[in-house]
Amino acid sequence: MGAGAFIEPLIVVTLLFGGTWVNRNRGYRFRPWAPSYKDDSRSVSSSSSGRSSPITPGEGNGLLSPSLLPAQEPGWRKRELRIWKWKTYARSPNTRVFKDTLLSRLLRKFPFLVEAWYWALIYWVYQLGRAFTAVHLSDATVDTARKHALQVIHVEQRLHMFIELPIQRFFLRHPFLLTWTNRVYSFIHIPGTILFLVWLYHFTTTARQRQQQQRQLNASLPQHWRKDGKIDGQQQPHSMIPSPAGPRLYEARRRTMAVCNLLAFVVFTLWPCMPPRLLSDERVPGAEGAEARSYGFVDTVHGNGGEGSVWTHNKFCNQYAAMPSLHFGYSLLIGLTIVTIPLPPAHRRPLRLSLPLPCLLQTPIPLRLPSARRAVLLAVGTAYPAVILAAIVATANHFVLDAVAGALVCGLAWCANGVLLNLLWLEDWFLWVVRIHKPDVVARWGVGGGAVCEGEDGTSEESDEDGGWGKGKGKGALGY
Repeated sequence: MGAGAFIEPLIVVTLLFGGTWVNRNRGYRFRPWAPSYKDDSRSVSSSSSGRSSPITPGEGNGLLSPSLLPAQEPGWRKRELRIWKWKTYARSPNTRVFKDTLLSRLLRKFPFLVEAWYWALIYWVYQLGRAFTAVHLSDATVDTARKHALQVIHVEQRLHMFIELPIQRFFLRHPFLLTWTNRVYSFIHIPGTILFLVWLYHFTTTARQRQQQQRQLNASLPQHWRKDGKIDGQQQPHSMIPSPAGPRLYEARRRTMAVCNLLAFVVFTLWPCMPPRLLSDERVPGAEGAEARSYGFVDTVHGNGGEGSVWTHNKFCNQYAAMPSLHFGYSLLIGLTIVTIPLPPAHRRPLRLSLPLPCLLQTPIPLRLPSARRAVLLAVGTAYPAVILAAIVATANHFVLDAVAGALVCGLAWCANGVLLNLLWLEDWFLWVVRIHKPDVVARWGVGGGAVCEGEDGTSEESDEDGGWGKGKGKGALGY
């Protein structure tokens, strides 16, 4: 693991900075020495009051004085606080007064830096929680975790789903396949999650904003220079119509991951469970130790010839947090998002085929297949969680029921991720203390889904667009 201690963090940092560059705002020129004092107030006044940014309806993005001029930014805003059907409103500072500070302008140019911060916050808070439980482990906790693991085996046996041993033995008979399975388990989870976030942000936010900017540029050119010969006000060609997926979908998935971490931390803290690979400890005496060893699970990742990761094998990693499996929970979240993500009309057309059966019917049977782009998404979105499930079971890091629990955690977090919107009130206070205004990518799109594109001087122009994702869209499970 010597080189991995340097290479693995370097890969993560490279992905985050690469995502920041790929998702940069090309319509805004960052000048560290020359702040812009022109206001993009239209992006605020036109923003939706949807749940993705809980604010007071009809108060201009929650600002307490929406009629003030840009130079007279109101000092306060209202945030909605909601738990189930109960809701109230709380005042928080309006950080737009700091929109021309150096860091605020840097975030306007590189908005994905905010997402990198969110990911680091989500990951490290979770890891610090696991580390706290790891350094305070006692022998009694280890014994309890072993008992719980045996209980999981007994439940699986009664349900006729105890298939971990035959799966691992199959991989043990194929060393080449096992080697790559170890690598998938050790090295794919974190980089794969970050790569997914980079892609989803680009698909839902960056690409759509750039396409809107292209449409505005197209409308300003002479007729014979216009791309596709179309202008705003006329029907746009399908190649110019973006996906209905927007930043609300991305933000919902990011919040879902955070809630997954929270729920998983609660579960493994209250109900520690030993992974199968640790059941073969020869030092455990008594009937319980004998039963645990009788199954013969092998630690393929951390044993001889294994390839452990710096993220999963250190003294601050809680080894008794097998239930639930966030490896599978995250992969299922990623797979479902990829499978269900809305596509632009140009990539949504199904493939229509006719299947001739001359021996049975005189007319061919018509077949309606997904579009090529949708077929690729279906394949990737299905294969990724399937590969992760095989990896966590084959390496004896999780039981099948751990994966089931991970799926349940994913589903619950998918439906309840909106609870984290209540933290926006605290975020406003934090940003006010550090004098930073976070760019609101949702607010840059109008109530009807029209884009509000920031120019080099920080001003904004709104363009209406049918099929957008304003007016509170994105509140459902799929986010559109």
